[in-house]
Amino acid sequence: MDTLKSSLIWFTGITYMVILFIITFLIWILTLPFDKERKIIHMVLMYQSLFMCRVMPIWKINITGREKARKGVTYVIISNHQSILDILMINCLCYRFKWISKIENMKVPVLGWYLRMAGYLTVDRDDKESKEVMLEKAYNSLIRGTSVMLFPEGTRSVDRQIGFFRRGAFQLAIQAGKPILPILIDGTGGVLPKHGLIFKNGHNITVSVMDPVPPESFNTDDPDILALKFSNFMSIALDELRAGSEK
Repeated sequence: MDTLKSSLIWFTGITYMVILFIITFLIWILTLPFDKERKIIHMVLMYQSLFMCRVMPIWKINITGREKARKGVTYVIISNHQSILDILMINCLCYRFKWISKIENMKVPVLGWYLRMAGYLTVDRDDKESKEVMLEKAYNSLIRGTSVMLFPEGTRSVDRQIGFFRRGAFQLAIQAGKPILPILIDGTGGVLPKHGLIFKNGHNITVSVMDPVPPESFNTDDPDILALKFSNFMSIALDELRAGSEK
């Protein structure tokens, strides 16, 4: 039954993406001359994700703290990463930002086309020059007033715990002097774990936006130290989140 159910979900999701791609492409063509930052396309994708998350009957989503991101403030947004579903969950917040995605996603049909239309940033994690180009583009985006969003772990966790944080997000926050907005996600790894294709029922998904951390509270100019601080801080917060949900 799980295999049959999952096949139906994958078929529905892919069909949904393909059909909406046609609409999104038309909007992109019409707005391309005046929407240089791709703000319109970004919001179209946000609301598409929100609709998909709300109509799926296999999970219950609890979003808290969305109001903590102040309108008009530019952030380096970070989140832990349990599942490919995390992308949908982050999109449900409907914040204005640019995703930083691994370059492999550009090769995926439909998904890669969406990334290009929205003007999102990509990085080849094995190429030093690609990382430098990405950091420069992300820095320019922050200076222009558009937040950036990335998973500092760089890949999905296999055990739903928070792993090692890479330095890139924290280097950006220090250089641009922008606050970091941490987001905790839990439950997605139970619905669709890394390398898994079978969706599982009975999981509640929590998306918790935490208090922004301003640059004057970093207490370091070393991105590696800052990465470690946030990794430890968010690991403790995740444990507390789970302990609270068990009561």
